[in-house]
Amino acid sequence: MNQRLTASQAEKTKKITMIGLMTAVTCILGPLSLPLPFSPVPITLTNFAVFLSIYILGMKYGTISLLIYLALGTIGLPVFSSFSGGLGKLAGPTGGYLFGFIFLALIHGFFMLRFHKKTFASIIGMTLGMIACYLFGTIWLALHMSLTFKAALMIGVIPYLPGDAVKIALAAIIGPKLSSAIQKT
Repeated sequence: MNQRLTASQAEKTKKITMIGLMTAVTCILGPLSLPLPFSPVPITLTNFAVFLSIYILGMKYGTISLLIYLALGTIGLPVFSSFSGGLGKLAGPTGGYLFGFIFLALIHGFFMLRFHKKTFASIIGMTLGMIACYLFGTIWLALHMSLTFKAALMIGVIPYLPGDAVKIALAAIIGPKLSSAIQKT
């Protein structure tokens, strides 16, 4: 039987495909990392992948894509930094940042939805989302390594601010263009 998809079925198929594609992008970018000798927290491109996922998929489906990524890493696929995976990674010192990406996705997605993908609002959403991610990750890191909040902030956030600012700027430039190109297909 050769049946044509209804418009609704075609849209659902496209959405599922895009969720899978953005999960794959996160799985490819997430393991690429640069360890820093003074911190257990490496520089990664995971937050950049989350930014792009939200631009392309929106809050709901971008967050679903991130949750799938986290589930894949939790079951042991090497999709976390330095090609690691497993429950131990989530329970380790950097696990708070991994969980923090959920807040990043939700906050950035909310700003994209509420302010109709306006660039300035998106930048604010990415920034506030990163602050939430940093906060959750820093508290987790401090508790895990018996550090003061300030000490955890110094090794888990401060060195990453310039790079994350660049990622936000790049996402604000690339994200709308990718989203527009995908909408046209």
